Amino acid sequence: MLEVKELSFSYSKKPFIENMNFHVEKGEIFGFLGPSGAGKTTLQKILTGLLTTYKGSVRLGGIECKERNNRFYENIGVDFEFSTLYEKLTARQNLEFFGSLYEKKVRSIDEMLSEIGLLNDADKKVSAFSKGMRSRLNFIKALLHDPDILFLDEPTSGLDPTNSQIMKDMILQQKKKGKTIFLTTHHMMDATELCDRVAFIVSGCIKALDSPYNLIMQKGAAKVEYTYNDGQERKGECLLSDISEDGILANLIKENRIKSIHSSEPSLNDIFIEITGRTLQ
Repeated sequence: MLEVKELSFSYSKKPFIENMNFHVEKGEIFGFLGPSGAGKTTLQKILTGLLTTYKGSVRLGGIECKERNNRFYENIGVDFEFSTLYEKLTARQNLEFFGSLYEKKVRSIDEMLSEIGLLNDADKKVSAFSKGMRSRLNFIKALLHDPDILFLDEPTSGLDPTNSQIMKDMILQQKKKGKTIFLTTHHMMDATELCDRVAFIVSGCIKALDSPYNLIMQKGAAKVEYTYNDGQERKGECLLSDISEDGILANLIKENRIKSIHSSEPSLNDIFIEITGRTLQ
């Protein structure tokens, strides 16, 4: 669906994105993770044909992005971090306007509003919407023309936990429908929950690329942590791979004296810091 070879781009004489290579399969959620200023949004703009002065090759659906025409946008949907809705128009009017920009027949607006719980607010001006409502509306705007690939830039940014989960559920629902999704974020938990594969990007370069599970298992060691009472509460831990050699734990289990026990794996954020030496702030 998407193939990037030897991609380089710069806003000035100083290189910004250098010799980047990766591909995204059809039906995959592919995450690009990195701190602010790492190049995530710039990459999105290249992939969606907004920046065409790059070097190398970027092919989306077999089309070189720098050679795209207007029909290129019939097959992609874009949801930028910041809303592109018109606040003086209602939700319905916004969708009707953006839908009119496509040649293909768009999906039922009422049906889409109903899916995200906004049908009762269809004729309310967007200026009266909460951030969560705007995020949901902006998301389905990208789906109006039933595109094959979605580009999502920080889709849960600034959302409370409830609206964040609603957004993630909506993204996974599109994956079930066979959509290819390219997601940029600095929220590692979102990436762990959503992405089939992720790429770590720092200063315009990919530092690692694999599934979240593989990155965690390759770079981190799972531990078992437990507590027990021995006159006072005590804690113990051992590597999961060495659990059979922990005599204290074995005796505690045999004597039924364990108060709590759980496994603990490194987070994707821990792995990002280990590989790149950078935090996501």
